[in-house]
Amino acid sequence: MACNRNCGLLTGAIIGAVLAIFGGVLIPVGDHLIGKAIKKEAVIANGTIAFQNWLVPGSSVYRQFWIFNVENPSEVLEQGARPKLEQRGPYTYRVRYLPKENITENSDGTISYMLPNVARFEPDMSVGTENDTITCLNLAVVAAPAVYTNTFIQLLLNTWIKSSKSQMLQNRTVKEILWGYKDPFLNKVPFPLDPVLGVFYPYNGTFDGLYRVYTGKEDIRKTAIIESYKNKRNLSYWEGHCDLVNGTDGASFPPFVKKDQTLRFFSSDICRSIYGVYQGKHEVKGISLYRFAVPREAFASPAEVRDNYCFCTDQIISQNCTLAGVLDISACKAGRPVFISLPHFLHASESILNDVEGLSPNEEEHETFLDVEPITGFTLRFAKRLQVNLLVKPAPKIEALSKVQKPYIFPLLWLNESAVIGDEKAEMFRNKVTGRIKEIKISNKRLQR
Repeated sequence: MACNRNCGLLTGAIIGAVLAIFGGVLIPVGDHLIGKAIKKEAVIANGTIAFQNWLVPGSSVYRQFWIFNVENPSEVLEQGARPKLEQRGPYTYRVRYLPKENITENSDGTISYMLPNVARFEPDMSVGTENDTITCLNLAVVAAPAVYTNTFIQLLLNTWIKSSKSQMLQNRTVKEILWGYKDPFLNKVPFPLDPVLGVFYPYNGTFDGLYRVYTGKEDIRKTAIIESYKNKRNLSYWEGHCDLVNGTDGASFPPFVKKDQTLRFFSSDICRSIYGVYQGKHEVKGISLYRFAVPREAFASPAEVRDNYCFCTDQIISQNCTLAGVLDISACKAGRPVFISLPHFLHASESILNDVEGLSPNEEEHETFLDVEPITGFTLRFAKRLQVNLLVKPAPKIEALSKVQKPYIFPLLWLNESAVIGDEKAEMFRNKVTGRIKEIKISNKRLQR
């Protein structure tokens, strides 16, 4: 997953530097000199062309949303029936087009920055408008008993829910679901809380970070690797190694990527570090790339993959840590019962998939991958796909949830955040980087004969 931060994967960071390096090479040099040139210029430091390109994404990054519409709301509300879902979308937004802010070069070979969050609706790339109405889960009603577990408080919550005429399901526009709306139930609560909520509220006008990453100036093997996030090496959400911030933000990796490597990257969207493994060679616009995909094992149950034990936080919901495919991130969502998965519960346990109707997981549409140019370590194409779900549980003291028969994971939406190197940059890359490297290697072989 992915991969953010994941969203600036095509910053072009360092591409300009490499173009300058190889554009000026007029005589054959050995592979060691190629490496030396990259080590000199392909660093994130003020004064290099790489730094200037790193400031702003060099290609358009889009985030597409498919929102699940409940097709049988009456049966769900009155009988506790299994939800029948139909995805509506894509609703497309352009993201990551503002420059990084609060950039500071540090004396220890790192650079720190903040990522501005911004999303602009793209109607020509969407199936409808932001005012399209969806029948979806009521976020506040479902989350309330998870956040407030005290029986007396739940009785009060029930009173406010009833007086606001709120139910387990609601009708909301796409814009409201994604970016926020004033909830009538929360508006009744006499506590000092924000009555506005949405799946990604607040987003526009906020920042992600502080990120602190290695520039590669002192050690090229550390280029773009995150030293700390929000001034910490740990996230404080998980136990053991699961809590570490590992790898880069996915935009680039240290040069000279090998097939047998595991590429690690951190995504604040899923509140954890994750990884990709080599899947095969791909080509984009004439450039040969290595595809690294997030494997099934990354979301496997601890019963299958022992290293995942520290992502299992609820023995009951996880059935003693035997269920696969979903990640409880409530610890980083203020206790709200948010679960992350791959779209359509790809690679999840059958019991999770069978609790709802209408999902059809397949790897081609729903996996997360990075296509990396191995010499430079640049990610030239990517697709970060993830699904946002809420845990729905019976709550006897809350009438709106009285028909819920057992706990289950309810899908809200899934997204595909993707980008690919533009035609102009691809042509320059072919001519000045990959093409020139081939010429250098051929000339070097001839000299060795």
